[in-house]
Amino acid sequence: MNTGIGSVVIVGGGLAGHTLADALRGRGFAGRITLIEREPAVYDRPPLSKAALAEDFALENIAFATTSQLEQKSIQVLTGRTVVGLDGGAQLDDGTIVTGDALVLATGGRARTLPFTGHDAPLVHTLRTFDDAVRIRRHARAGCHVLVVGAGLIGAELTSSLRNRGARVTLIDPVEIPLVPAAGEAFARLLHAMHADNGAEVRVGTVREVIAGSPGEAVLDDGTRLSVDAVVVGAGILPNVELARSAGLPVEDGIIVDHEHRVIDGIYAIGDVARTRGHDGELRRRHEHWEAAQLDALELAAILVGDEPEPRGAAWWWSDRYGVHVEGVGQMTGNGETVMRGNQAAFHLVGDQLVGAVSLDDPMTVRAARRLIDQHIPVSAAVLADPSVPLRSLLRAAR
Repeated sequence: MNTGIGSVVIVGGGLAGHTLADALRGRGFAGRITLIEREPAVYDRPPLSKAALAEDFALENIAFATTSQLEQKSIQVLTGRTVVGLDGGAQLDDGTIVTGDALVLATGGRARTLPFTGHDAPLVHTLRTFDDAVRIRRHARAGCHVLVVGAGLIGAELTSSLRNRGARVTLIDPVEIPLVPAAGEAFARLLHAMHADNGAEVRVGTVREVIAGSPGEAVLDDGTRLSVDAVVVGAGILPNVELARSAGLPVEDGIIVDHEHRVIDGIYAIGDVARTRGHDGELRRRHEHWEAAQLDALELAAILVGDEPEPRGAAWWWSDRYGVHVEGVGQMTGNGETVMRGNQAAFHLVGDQLVGAVSLDDPMTVRAARRLIDQHIPVSAAVLADPSVPLRSLLRAAR
């Protein structure tokens, strides 16, 4: 079906923006595609808290594609450019206006800062860009003391990477067991224990003040004073909605879109910055996971060319720490029961329906669990707890 869209302008070259451009070409879209990114390249962000802290790691190692490779697909890339307005199209910082039949905001988010005294001191860092990773590795050498604030996925991965560099790390979070919503309490406790097992000092609390110096000093909420060489805040992201807000678009902890990612006629938003209003009028929470951004882009590519998007499965996420690969799918809290399969996997069951799973170094189990969830195949707690029963066998039995 011809949607009448002959050109697409994408503001933001992260995962969502790049995936949309690539998927449009993959679906045979022959019109003009312009991808605008303020960073010097279009690149993936998950490696920033892991591999990018290695001394020999370079930006090209995480680039989705080079400019020439994108241009071979007739995708015009404008890197190092900032969109400052949306009146009449995407207004660039040099006054150029880039127009298109569809304008897609994939502006992502920025690292959240915390309001402790001294949060802007030179030794305090956040992690969202490749330059951030370079600054952190410059200040976090072997033998130095780094305070990591926030023990969610980013903070946990940073702590692991810093320990791997030989840094002494103190990890602090106001929650005793982080990641319970994603992994369930039992498995989240197991994951959090890895920090102490690998030499990190773990504290429950917050930071009151950071005092600049060489070394500097961090004052915690209980009065403890730590001598630190660097402080890295891993407290999540804030959606980059300023461009949309200045254009009068609907914003509420994200750019508000409908089920087809539409903000208003001709303007769309995808990825970390987008927040969907359901058919019932309720605003859904934003999803900040890698796969969610990718799926947003794949769905919008189908919509823009007039195809039917593929249905989504249960939400999936992953993380890496201390040489261990963690994957999760679905919902691990709420009504129902949690079933442990030793220390390698956990499942959440409501009646005889699997609704969530998480594993260590066992992606096949999570992949099978996702299919069990999506296909509503009944399972029992006893089978889930038995490591001798591959979940794939349950799928075969249900055929």
